[in-house]
Amino acid sequence: MKPLRFTNLLSFGLTLALVFSLAACSRKPSAAAKAEKTDDQAAPQMASIIHAGDPQSDTQLVSGFYDVEEHAWRWTSQKFSVVLKPPAGGAERGATLTLQLAVPDPVISKLKSVSLSGTVGPSALAPETYTKAGQYTYTRDIPANLLSAEAVRVDFQLDKALPPGTNGDQRELGVIVSSVGLEAK
Repeated sequence: MKPLRFTNLLSFGLTLALVFSLAACSRKPSAAAKAEKTDDQAAPQMASIIHAGDPQSDTQLVSGFYDVEEHAWRWTSQKFSVVLKPPAGGAERGATLTLQLAVPDPVISKLKSVSLSGTVGPSALAPETYTKAGQYTYTRDIPANLLSAEAVRVDFQLDKALPPGTNGDQRELGVIVSSVGLEAK
């Protein structure tokens, strides 16, 4: 008789486990579980300042940027563009555009100088010319009337760049960018 009882108990336990597992499978996820899943799948938010070495910035580097190098920077081509979120209060007070860049020695050695300019919407940004290799900050004031949208496209252009094939690199090479952003005034 003992084996029969144990078998009945085992059978009852397995049946109970099956019923609970089926009930759990058919239950709808709670609102908290749905919200948690949605938050995990949400796209990264647009930033006012982006770091070129951050892979999450890829969506804001619209064109003319190459892959991240040394987890910190990217080469650009002759023309490159970014999309930035205007900083808080930018639509009322304007903002300062800051581009952290480096002009490498091979660029200066071959081209002697490069001039960087930009545009935000219909407004041209004053150019800046670099005649020596080194680290630079291109800074321009952006008027409030250009910052009323949720996103602002900034197009940069160099007057010249190293053509593909220079120094064995098959890319058109302009300057190296480490960060770009709009800062509140």
